[in-house]
Amino acid sequence: MTAGSDDRYTVLVVDDEAPARILLQEYLRKIPQTELVGCCADVAEAMEAMQHRQIDILLSDIQMPDISGIAFIRGLQVRPAVIFTTAFSEYAVEGFDLGVVDYLLKPIGFPRFLQAMQKAMEHIRMTRRDKDAATPADAEPDDFITVKADHRLYKLNFRDILYIEGQHEYVTFHTLQRKVTAYYSLKTLEERLPSARFVRIHKSYMVSLAHIDMADSKTVTVHGRKLPVGNSYKEALLNKLRLK
Repeated sequence: MTAGSDDRYTVLVVDDEAPARILLQEYLRKIPQTELVGCCADVAEAMEAMQHRQIDILLSDIQMPDISGIAFIRGLQVRPAVIFTTAFSEYAVEGFDLGVVDYLLKPIGFPRFLQAMQKAMEHIRMTRRDKDAATPADAEPDDFITVKADHRLYKLNFRDILYIEGQHEYVTFHTLQRKVTAYYSLKTLEERLPSARFVRIHKSYMVSLAHIDMADSKTVTVHGRKLPVGNSYKEALLNKLRLK
């Protein structure tokens, strides 16, 4: 393996066939750098899993009930390194047009699987290096986020965001000027938004610290709207507000 000993990669498997899921689980156990965080039978399960964990590598079948792997990947706002696992070769061109890292045809042998995983891990390492080089540690962070919604791009200034409401696989940004609903998870936004400005207060809410009018152990009031505080988020909120 070429990955360093400190490198870890979270992996999500999506396949409607149980034998395929079991095989991929067995293969992943042989790669110590990987952490399997979910093994899903359909896209709905996968989207739910991605709400709770950041996924580095996504192993996805293509022909699945309701939503295909192609449609699933195309709709992702934040896209991990993707490896398609399928019995059908005719989707290869479309898969690579989506920028997938590799395309594995079933039945999948371990040597070929390992090669694809090494390629995915190298892709992630290069992306991380490029990001670090482009953003020095002492650089000033952006003061806005660009959000894609309704086939448009919205520039939302941090100072204008009141709070963010999670709604299954979508979130709504409540700002001083408008509401914008986009395909994100609150987990992703926790990692993307500056922690000095925003805090998670509930499984369904993040709020701007600057716009909190009042707070106690059970609720916060933001711009006149009272929002609940979840028990698991209470301590972090109180620490941010220096109330403890």
